[in-house]
Formats: sequence, C-alpha cells, structure tokens
Amino acid sequence: METAGRFGPMVRQRVRIRFCKLGDLRLIGHRDLMRCMERVFRRAGLKLAMSQGFHPKPRMAFPAALAVGIEGTDEVMELQLAQQYAANQVRQMLAPQLPPGLSINSIECLPEGTRKARVRGFTYQVPIPRQHQRQLPTRIKQLLAASSCPFKRAGRAEPLDLRPSVENLSLENNTLQMRLVVGQQGTAGPRDVLDVLGLKGIETEGVVLRRTTVEVLS
Repeated sequence: METAGRFGPMVRQRVRIRFCKLGDLRLIGHRDLMRCMERVFRRAGLKLAMSQGFHPKPRMAFPAALAVGIEGTDEVMELQLAQQYAANQVRQMLAPQLPPGLSINSIECLPEGTRKARVRGFTYQVPIPRQHQRQLPTRIKQLLAASSCPFKRAGRAEPLDLRPSVENLSLENNTLQMRLVVGQQGTAGPRDVLDVLGLKGIETEGVVLRRTTVEVLS
C-alpha cells in the first residue's frame, strides 16, 4: 500500500519501454546504460519514483541486461514514474533527449497489479562471413540433433548444458538466426553458441551480434 504524501497519495505509475541500442552505444556496459537512461529522464523533466532509504535510487529495471558489444533492436526496461503521464506524452518528452544510437520503439503504461516482466527467450542475428559458412550447416545440424551439449564457461565451476537453451538455429541469407530460451539452470548466451559452432572470436573480424527480440511474460 502506498503511503500518503504531504499533498495526497504517492503516485507510482509503471511503464514498460521497448528501445533500440545501436552503433557505438553497444560498447557501453549495463551500469552505464542505466545512468544514461536516468539522465535522459531527468533532462526530459519526467519525475522518476525513487526507492526509500539513505541512498534513494530510481525504480528502474532491465529484465535482461545486454552484454557489451551486442546491439539490441527490441530491448525492454520497466520503471515507475512519480506522476501520471500518457504513453504518447512520455515519448514526446523523451525523444529530444535521446543520444545517438538510442531510440524508442514503444511505450506502454501498465495497469495496476501487472507483474514484473519475466524473460521467456531471446532471438539473435549474427552475419557470417563467407569463409566461415562452409562447415556451419553441418555443425548446426549436429548441435540440434544432440541430446546434450556440455559447455565449460569461464568463471563457472560446473559445465553448462547448452542444448536446452537452443530452441532454434539456422543459417539464412548469410546470417545465423538464433533463438535461445530461459531454462531453470540458466541460459546460454549467443557467444557460448558461437564458441560451440567453432566461431569463437568472429567479432574480432568486425562481425557485430544483434539481439532482435526479448520475449517477456508478465
């Protein structure tokens, strides 16, 4: 239950924003992105709801942080505003303040009682240079046919079974299409899959990974 402020009930408007993070902006980390978004909201004059305590922070969350170096064309963030706004009003206030590489796809004002977003899965696209394409279809077929695919990730004591995370994998028009789902024991990342396919280090050749969908349940 929200406490009443000096001039009436405290407002907590929940908003879900879908956005793009492209170009050089892909090189900033998650914490830097959060600080960037906070500055954007403040410059736009939108009042953010804050947490309580000695060090209040904006009530802002990203259900799925995007790894450094990967572009995102349909990322998700949720936040709480301390004032009621219409979705189109929020978009109009934000648009002039967005830095290059950051753009808004959609803004949704969530009904009261809506659960926080839970991630269901992701899709990625990876352009594959021709010199790496010859053996790739065979490797894809082998991975999809396997019942398990133990994978040792740096910093993790136990091997991760990559296979349950890979729902779909295909090479179409020189682009690797990848769909990964969230499992009970974690989710493999796109770079894990590239490693298993023999494409580790492909980004050093100028290839840029792109996350095209973040599917959430709410």
